[in-house]
Amino acid sequence: MASNQVLLTITLPTGQKLQVVRGDITLEAVDAIVNAANGRLAHGGGVAGAIARRGGPEIQRESDAWVREHGPVSTGQAAITGAGALPADFVIHAVGPVWRNAGDEPDLLRSAVQAALALADENGVRTLSLPAISSGIFGFPKSQAVDVIWTSVTDYFEGNPRSEITEVRFCNIDAETAELFEARGRRAEAG
Repeated sequence: MASNQVLLTITLPTGQKLQVVRGDITLEAVDAIVNAANGRLAHGGGVAGAIARRGGPEIQRESDAWVREHGPVSTGQAAITGAGALPADFVIHAVGPVWRNAGDEPDLLRSAVQAALALADENGVRTLSLPAISSGIFGFPKSQAVDVIWTSVTDYFEGNPRSEITEVRFCNIDAETAELFEARGRRAEAG
């Protein structure tokens, strides 16, 4: 895929623009991208591995320094580093839950998404791109993850009317996940 494709754009009642994008999050020219991270911020596989490879070794170095200073990132929380050679300024590392069907995964995923948005606000991020956290190697069912992530974003803006974030892009290289986000957005648009 040569470039990222916008599948859907909607504007929330709170004023933010939401876009569904099929493509590579490492190509997103936004203020920050969200990484689907593990608690030790070891970026070996999945989205994290792609971000670390494209962004260069400084992302892992900064991540290691963050963990040395603060300890591992708890599930449902997030950390922020620079973005290395990526077109973004920051990488926000959100730690979503591993799916175990324990019942608390939706709340933990919601917490991770909202922690990422709060870090974005704290760091002056206005445009943000995020993947379907936890729906890859962490095994969270894709359709359920999409619903939780979408609702977490819209609820964040309703609860934070002073947020300066203007645009959130749901970016996924996986066609199935991108289509699930597009379908979720169309349902929201239809009201």
